[in-house]
Parts: sequence; C-alpha cells; structure tokens
Amino acid sequence: MLSDKSLVNNKKTLFAWSLYDWANSVYPLIISSAIFPVVYENATSIKVDGKTVYDQVTFFGHAFKNTEFYAYLVCVSYIVVALLTPLLSGIADAGGKRKLFMQFFCFLGALSSGLLYFFPTKNPGVAGQAVELGWTILPLFFGSIGFWGSLVYYNSYLPEIASPDQQDKVSARGFTMGYLGSSSLLIGILVIFVFQKWAPISYAFPLVSLWWIGFAIYSFYHLPSTPAANHKKQSGLLTAGFNEITKVFREIRTQHLPLKRFLYSYFMFNMAVQTIMVMAVAFANKEIRGIKPADLITSILLIQFLGMAGAFLMSRLSNKIGNIKTLIFSVVIWIGLCFYVFQFVYEPWQFYIAAAVVGLVMGGVQSISRSTYSKLLPETEDHTSYFSFFDLAEKIGLAIGTFSFGIIESYLDIRSSILALMVFFVAGLLLLFRVPRTESLQGQAH
Repeated sequence: MLSDKSLVNNKKTLFAWSLYDWANSVYPLIISSAIFPVVYENATSIKVDGKTVYDQVTFFGHAFKNTEFYAYLVCVSYIVVALLTPLLSGIADAGGKRKLFMQFFCFLGALSSGLLYFFPTKNPGVAGQAVELGWTILPLFFGSIGFWGSLVYYNSYLPEIASPDQQDKVSARGFTMGYLGSSSLLIGILVIFVFQKWAPISYAFPLVSLWWIGFAIYSFYHLPSTPAANHKKQSGLLTAGFNEITKVFREIRTQHLPLKRFLYSYFMFNMAVQTIMVMAVAFANKEIRGIKPADLITSILLIQFLGMAGAFLMSRLSNKIGNIKTLIFSVVIWIGLCFYVFQFVYEPWQFYIAAAVVGLVMGGVQSISRSTYSKLLPETEDHTSYFSFFDLAEKIGLAIGTFSFGIIESYLDIRSSILALMVFFVAGLLLLFRVPRTESLQGQAH
C-alpha cells in the first residue's frame, strides 16, 4: 500500500503506469504474434505452392512438429512464471522491492527479445531433414518469463494509484497505450525491414529491446516505490514470501467468495484468449489457403487498432451495465468466434473477419478482467501478493491452453485444437454466472 495518498489518481503517476503498457506491449505483438512467428515458420517448415509439406524440428535430439514444439515451449515458460512469481511477489511486498522486481523481469524480457537476432530466418535444411533449434530458441523462453513476470508487479499498482471508480478507465487506457505503441513500432519495422529491406528482419528484435527498455525507464522513474510490509515475526524475506502466499490463498478461499469465483472463471476464459493470441499465426500458416506473411501482419495490425477501440467501448459498456455482464457479453462473442473459425475459416478474407472480431473483444476482455479483479480486492497492504494470484491463475491456464493446443495437434490436427478453446470459453461463461454482483461491479444502470 502506498504511503502517499496524493498519488491516487495523480495524472503523472497514471501516465507513467500506462506508458509501461506502451513499452512492453511490443513483446506480445512483435515477438509473440507478428514478426517472430513468421520468422519461426519460415525457418522450420518447407512449403510447396503455399502448402506446408514438412514442419519437423528437433530440440537437443527430440523431434516435434514445429507448432507443437512452439506451444510446448511457451507452456513451460508459463509454468515457470506461475511457480516463481507468487514467491517473489510475497518477497517484494515484504521487502518493499516491487519496483526492483518489476525492473528485473522487464530487463530479462527485453534483453532476451534482442537475442532472437541470432535465430535463423530461413530453413537451412531440405524436406525429410528436421531443423535443429538448439539454444537459438531459448531467448523466446526467457523473453516470455520476463514479459509475464513484470506484469505481476505492474498490475499490482492499479488498485493503489487509481480509485475504484477510475480503475476501468485507467486499465483500458493502459491497454490502449499498449496497442498504439506496439503498432507504431510494428509499422516502423515493416517499413524498414520488410518493404524497404534496408536491413535483415533479424534487426527488428534488438529494436524491441531498445523500445521496451527506453520507455520503461520513464515509468520506473515516476512510479512510486512501496514501503516494506510489517512482518514482525519473520526472520527474512524468503520466509515472508512463503507466508504471504499462504495467507493470500487462505483468505481468497475462505473469506472472499466473489474474488474466488471470479478467479475460477478467469482461469478458464483467459486460458483460451491468450492461447489464441499465441497460436493464431501458426494456425493461419497451416490452415488458410494461400495466406502470405503480408496478410498475417495486416490482420494483426487490424487486431491492434480495433483492440484500442474495443478496450474503450468495453470500458463504456461496463460503466453502463457492470463488469460481469460486460465479460459475459465478451465471452459469448468469443464462443461464436471459435465456432466460426473451426467451421468456416479457410480463405484469407475469412481470416480477416475473424481478426476484426478478435480485435474488438480482445482488449476489452483483458482490460475489464484486470479492473474487475482490482475492484474485488479486499483492503490490504499486500496488493502484489494478491495480483500474483491473479497472475498464477492466468499462467496455469495459459500453460494448460497451449499444452492442449500442442497435444491435440500432435494426435489430430491444428484445426481440432480450436474446439478445445471453445470448451474453455463455455466453462468460463458458466462460471461467470456464479460470480456474486458486488456493488463495485455494478454499472450506472443499477
């Protein structure tokens, strides 16, 4: 809990917080969604007449389909974050080191992104010969840990710097800043490395590092430090971390029914949302007839710009009808979208329609989920520990989602993986109906 109450709804503090979204959103866009997945596909598959004829890779002697391995690698990174950050969050709250931990994960993610410069951009082999990935793929693993790890500490600032009536708007502003900033860098990368070809595409990855660190420095300078929590009976920060996590788990399970039920629902539907964002390019490369890298990047830009509008519109809608009803509305759209993609999307123009719908609901469901959780938090000095549980639910869900996607493809095909995501959305929807409507979640209509 911040000791200086004047920082609540302070414009400079809120801008510094939102600017970190501008800084770090280049990772999920450029590394996870737009540029690196295309580079990875080119380096690990062979196509004839636009159709993939070989997609085998090996990682230190173990063979996989390229998208299957990609899903597993991301899955393991989520598991590491899920196991690591709850402990570190308790330590951060107890020792007043929240900003320091946020900086560590930020630099880990940014520097790892830059090291993807060494990943090959073309398939070096021939059909029938699997591509050995080796250490060049490991920066993707550590970049994922850095990005998601920093968000634990970043999100935990929200209930301290914004009053409950402002949190939907501030959360949406952060996502909007993220979409705008990452799209700006992506457009620059397309002009420099794709259209003008002034340098190899590998140079885009160090640019991500410079952008992320450069703008994050402003955020770190203006975001407040937090005082150490009062832990009289604890002999060290490591013990404090374990004790805080145990305490938060017990409180959520026994004392905060709305918070517990919301986490159940969030676990399910966000699992599907994030898996779609990670695996969308892999799906399109294999399932959309004649789709080109330019088509993929155009669709991702469409998602980004519509995402800005979607975050704003969902914020306005939640103000009218409340957070839970807004989330229910969003998840229903996601379910319909999964069915549409599974049943009908085979051509690039059909994929564009899907991308447009994803853009409108993606930012909104993420933004409203973050502010909903923030509103449900009890009065506490340990916001970082509580947000680590939010992160824990998210990362375990993401690990299950990406693993399910990979394992279903390995036994069936990548299109069948969409059905698993639809099941996750339906489960999340049903659980949303069980979340009690607290006063803080009601809109103006109530």
